[in-house]
Amino acid sequence: MDVVVIGSGVIGLTTALRLQEKGLRVVVLTADGLLSTASAVAAAVWYPVGVAAGDRVAGWSAATFAELARQAEDGVPGVVMRDTWMPAHRRQPEGVPWWGAAVPDLRRLDPAELAPAYADGWRFTAPTVEMPLYLPWLLGRFLDNGGDVVHRRLDALHQARAWAPVVVNASGLGARQLCEDPALRPVRGQLVLVRNPGLRASLRIQDDPAGYTYVHPRSRDVVLGGTFEEEDWGLGSDPETAAAILARCAVHVPELREAEIIGHPVGLRPDRRGGVRLEAGAAGAAGTPVVHNYGHGGAGVTLSWGCADDAAELAATAVG
Repeated sequence: MDVVVIGSGVIGLTTALRLQEKGLRVVVLTADGLLSTASAVAAAVWYPVGVAAGDRVAGWSAATFAELARQAEDGVPGVVMRDTWMPAHRRQPEGVPWWGAAVPDLRRLDPAELAPAYADGWRFTAPTVEMPLYLPWLLGRFLDNGGDVVHRRLDALHQARAWAPVVVNASGLGARQLCEDPALRPVRGQLVLVRNPGLRASLRIQDDPAGYTYVHPRSRDVVLGGTFEEEDWGLGSDPETAAAILARCAVHVPELREAEIIGHPVGLRPDRRGGVRLEAGAAGAAGTPVVHNYGHGGAGVTLSWGCADDAAELAATAVG
């Protein structure tokens, strides 16, 4: 093998696929099952939430938007381009938002489209990704291309050198221990899943006084959210939080009031003070080449393919 990728979430698998496209032999090393990763429970709607604005993030977001749009057109399982509404209670700055260059049909909401409580907002078409369908598709592509998966938990990055001479660290929150990175922390997200009563458009309200609110339809269910609880490692769902999420979403989408509740997923976003870590480095006394690709917060899917392009380029250079 040429490269070992630590992590089987969306960041690890997209990077592994980009490495294979460069002709490299790749093994994915994972401590968790595919549907046990944080990626598996993500709402997974394209939007750079929970990451700081900047040229690198904007570029990664744009590259991922383009790739997911192409995948939606090609009929990749779980990838759909969906009408998205983002009303706001406060007037938004003039001009296109920092992430807007990636979105071909972005426009301001007309006053006639705004409910009385809102002053402004955006409407656009964005990729949405149903992760229980998409992650198996990514893994299937990787395996079909000759990749291998090893289930093993590491105590240190340099241990991955046993599988390949170059390491890509896409371990998400696991990097807190593997890299001794105190800047990495969990941001807990609790969701409510309900049976889809026929909704097609996504809704995102970032300044809802009742709490961050989003309604993201999928093929059979609707993802309702959400919470952003810093430094909270709890994976159990809280009934009061679930009730609050459902109540504030139903205010905006009344069809949800009678929808059947089918799940209460909880995930831990790998948030990093200082932003995404995507850079080359070394690990252990032997100086094993490592490419770090972690700390994507709540925007793992949104940044995935753009970050995979850059991480794969760095890793291919290290292979030589």
